[in-house]
Amino acid sequence: MSRLAGKVALVTGGSRGIGAAIAKRLAEDGADVAITYARAGDRAADVARGIEATGRRALALQADNRDAEAVEGAVRETADRLGRLDILVNNAGIFLVGPADELSVGDFDETVDVNLRAAFVASRAAIPLMGEGGRIVSIGSNLAVRATGPGLSLYSMSKAALVGMTKGFARDLGEKGITANVVHPGSTDTDMNPANGPDAEAQRQLTASGSFGTPNEVASLVAWLAGSEARNVTGAEFTIDGGANA
Repeated sequence: MSRLAGKVALVTGGSRGIGAAIAKRLAEDGADVAITYARAGDRAADVARGIEATGRRALALQADNRDAEAVEGAVRETADRLGRLDILVNNAGIFLVGPADELSVGDFDETVDVNLRAAFVASRAAIPLMGEGGRIVSIGSNLAVRATGPGLSLYSMSKAALVGMTKGFARDLGEKGITANVVHPGSTDTDMNPANGPDAEAQRQLTASGSFGTPNEVASLVAWLAGSEARNVTGAEFTIDGGANA
């Protein structure tokens, strides 16, 4: 497929799981793709080789979302080395859980820095580099809409705030022809939350479908939002969680 031919994408946290699937799918659709990683350099290199196997150019850039300067630098380096930037996928995140009275201010700051501030920093850096047709897609969570159990206050807060920021971006960027949207995965079969893991059955029981999603399903939705078919879709939320929030 070549619906993204000539485009350049940056996927933060693209060394594993959903991020890796998104990076590979965008490459399959014709885009050159850069990914960031915090520590998993070997995994990132594997993803880059997979992108190159599709005939597209790839970059693996070390940038921890806790470091705003590194995130901003990754955006600039993507545009400098690949010639442009059309698509930004804010995917990197952390999942800190615990009772509200046991979570620390440090936990709050880290959650906000990684899940929210980094998306703002990357988007702010990307916007001047994007022309009409630019796309910002942020990976949220169905837990932004519904906290399904105890211990989720920080994570749900950060993902809900991502929605508000994205809606604001949509208003700010509409006249520039740049869209901003959020994709909310639910339980997705990754190495961090395997479909055969100890908590999997409890998660399945929350869904209408009785099943986990796959990273490729999330990637397909992101790829559609990145393409021209979604040019008039902005400020929107898309939940892909097997009906858990139905």
